[in-house]
Amino acid sequence: MTITVGFLVFPGLQLLDLAGPYEIFSALPDGEIHLFWKTREPVACSAGMRFYPTTTLGDGPLVDVLCIPGGVGINPLLCDEEVQAWVQRQASTAQFVTSVCTGALLLGAAGLLKARHATTHWRYHDLLAEFGAIPVRERVVRDGNLITGGGVTAGIDFGLVLVAALRGQAAAEEIQLALEYAPEPPFQAGRPEDAPKDIVEVVLRRTETLHAERERVTGQWTTRSPAE
Repeated sequence: MTITVGFLVFPGLQLLDLAGPYEIFSALPDGEIHLFWKTREPVACSAGMRFYPTTTLGDGPLVDVLCIPGGVGINPLLCDEEVQAWVQRQASTAQFVTSVCTGALLLGAAGLLKARHATTHWRYHDLLAEFGAIPVRERVVRDGNLITGGGVTAGIDFGLVLVAALRGQAAAEEIQLALEYAPEPPFQAGRPEDAPKDIVEVVLRRTETLHAERERVTGQWTTRSPAE
């Protein structure tokens, strides 16, 4: 049985948020992947690489797995009613609703995180509660049919977890082995609790403006969102 996977792609997408799980899902022998955006014109990710959406929000099919990557370009989508309506429509029939990194914020803006356990990139984890989510600081978090991955590289772990949910652990392990996914990072600086304090401070300062902007946009969404 074919499994259809739909990624939302958008200007300013974090490339690895898409590329990690895409590589894993493309290894499914019965997988079919769609890249959705408003047009089929080339989209530039935050690193500058361009790629082509395969379908539009209005023309593409309903999918079994909805995946929302993150990136700096997620900010304007938090108040984009067209995109939110598409996310809600896809989520209403999808077998799994998922995100990587700050893609979780868009799920929140679409009203899909209320009273649900979820995660996102550590730097923006504090924003999840604004959408009514129950924040969990883990690499991958599953709450029913909702699966969220942490920051950027967590998309690989997330992809394997989802394959296991769809096709069983053996299928996920086969893909993991084929990709030789056996991470041995040269430095223990991948999480703020492990990284040297001065390194954490540098990253906090470097992302301060982006965090403030996301906090502002999240506040706008909260103001516009009807009270429960």
